[in-house]
Amino acid sequence: MTTATARPGTDPAAAHQRPGFGRLLLAEWTKIRTVRSTLWSLILLVVLDLGFTTLIVGLTTAQWDDASPADRAQIAADPVSFILGSGFFLSQLAICVLGVLVIASEYSTGMIRASLLAVPRRLPMLWAKAIVFALVVLVLGVAVSFASFFIGAAISSDTVEVSLGDQGVLRAVIGGGLYLAMLGLFALAVGAIVRHTAGGITGVIAFVLVLAPLTTLLPGSVGDHVHAYLPSEAGNLIAKAHQGPDDLLTPWQGYGVFALWTAALLAIAAFLLKRRDA
Repeated sequence: MTTATARPGTDPAAAHQRPGFGRLLLAEWTKIRTVRSTLWSLILLVVLDLGFTTLIVGLTTAQWDDASPADRAQIAADPVSFILGSGFFLSQLAICVLGVLVIASEYSTGMIRASLLAVPRRLPMLWAKAIVFALVVLVLGVAVSFASFFIGAAISSDTVEVSLGDQGVLRAVIGGGLYLAMLGLFALAVGAIVRHTAGGITGVIAFVLVLAPLTTLLPGSVGDHVHAYLPSEAGNLIAKAHQGPDDLLTPWQGYGVFALWTAALLAIAAFLLKRRDA
């Protein structure tokens, strides 16, 4: 039996070194960009967001004279919130699905075993995946948010004028991208906890679309406070130019609440990743 020898001029320990965090980021970027579900989910985000912005803002503008004074006053008070909300209401589901798929699909295909074999400490893999995915969604989310704003502002210019120079508007438009990035991390955390694609998607959609209407049925101020502190309800305040009269949180406070929800779920996902088998 012979013993392995290192090549001249190399450190024998180099062959046993774990990959650096930069290599992990590059590996996660390669995974995300080479999977078809990523491309189609992001395309769906763009199509749904811009399509529904055009449709809803266009219909509202066309029926402006028939709208109630209360509805017109609400839109005029914060037109950027109306424009961005028109597109985000359904398009955000694409990010919910993609966030779960980014991590849960590795468990369903068994690829997670190869990932954890390369990174035995496990947690760096999770952080690298979260960082890369959040940056991808943030860049596209900000771009889509600006496109949605300009389309909506152009369509509604005959009824309500709004520009980036108005107070709070630029922050709200950028906030649209920040909201989608945090939503993606939230969905990724749920997917890492559940480790099942269908279950993870169901759980995220329940948080985003189902729980909010149900909390309004709670009596008195209890329902108002529970509703205000739900992750998506608090988080989407960042896409408003101004705090509404019924909002219990400011835009940045709401985004902070959403960040705390996401951080808590990521902490649970990290704990379970270390405790459970792949």
